[in-house]
Amino acid sequence: MDISILQNYIKPELLVVAIVLYFIGMGLKNTEKINDKYIPVILGLIGTVISAVYVVATSTFSGYQSILMAIFTTIVQGILVAGLSVYANQLIKQAKKTE
Repeated sequence: MDISILQNYIKPELLVVAIVLYFIGMGLKNTEKINDKYIPVILGLIGTVISAVYVVATSTFSGYQSILMAIFTTIVQGILVAGLSVYANQLIKQAKKTE
């Protein structure tokens, strides 16, 4: 996969968050307290919180429109980095299968 395609959708500064979420997901998978079906949701929430920190730290707010745009950006980036981490996990899992 060409990394420039990802940069069109995910802010380059947040690509590292996908890697962090991948390892968090691996840790959650190894616990028996959390059902596997909830891991993507948890990663989405964590990704959104981390994205919110980034957006607030790098934005200047000059009105309600900029605040709404920051909220939108936070949600979209959080979902995208979580999706990327789950996608990477599935690529690795599928590559290990022998058929």
